[in-house]
Amino acid sequence: MKSGFVGLIGRPNVGKSTLLNNIIGKKVAITSDKPQTTRNIIQGIYNDDETQIVFVDTPGIHKPNHKLGKYLNKQAYYSINDVDVIVMMVDGSESLGPGDKYVIEKLKEIDKPVILVINKIDKLNREKIMLKINSYKDLYNFAEIVPVSALKKDNVKTLVNVLKKHLNQTVKYYEDDQITNKPLDFVISEIVREKVFRLTDDEVPHSVTCVTENIEKNKNSYNINVVIIVDRDALKKIIVGAGGKKVKQIGIDARKDIEELLDSKVYLELFVKVIKKWRDKEKYLSEFGYKEIE
Repeated sequence: MKSGFVGLIGRPNVGKSTLLNNIIGKKVAITSDKPQTTRNIIQGIYNDDETQIVFVDTPGIHKPNHKLGKYLNKQAYYSINDVDVIVMMVDGSESLGPGDKYVIEKLKEIDKPVILVINKIDKLNREKIMLKINSYKDLYNFAEIVPVSALKKDNVKTLVNVLKKHLNQTVKYYEDDQITNKPLDFVISEIVREKVFRLTDDEVPHSVTCVTENIEKNKNSYNINVVIIVDRDALKKIIVGAGGKKVKQIGIDARKDIEELLDSKVYLELFVKVIKKWRDKEKYLSEFGYKEIE
């Protein structure tokens, strides 16, 4: 049995979470156009008859300009110290910029095989893909370079096969039916948070947190309660929307993903709670085992 840990790194919004979800076949990491949506280290677990790959999805590495950014970078750097292989992901539809060079410079401090994944090749023709490969290959001694489209799932199986070559014969770390190391309540909370971001555009900042307060499993369904926490009354009004339409749509969209995750009927109820003081929020989160950077 070949198994090992693979770290996914790159700038924000290059498609790491989308790639992870498509490899695993379930939503284990949320996606959004907002930078730094991933605030936690997520492990997604891929299994087949001969291999177990534990993917570690990290917050996007960037030059931080605030406390949250510094914390996210620290999480990303910490996570790649304990993996067997690193996947550096870049957006092939964008030019090679200082952000990618910044990540590459950080990789030079690490002695591990690094596979470059050029994402979004569905937006490029063959000639442009080759030009993109050439623009990166002289910057770092990549073990391999694999162009993919995480969204369209193009070449994703090829990437998995490439990763298998760099793993060792060892024990399995997780059971065959486990797809993530995160508890169910965390995954559900993240799904709701994703829908909040998607349906409120840039109106809602990263201070929004979602907490799953209750999961009740019945014979053929689940009853789930999730609280959306904001720090201002104005944000609550935005999320609730006129006549409650916005929060209703958030619930509808989240329920679809949760039902797919659980393969079951789900009754989802959302609440929006205003907690203005950080200490009060911290106390509330601790009751449910959550912790968040200020």
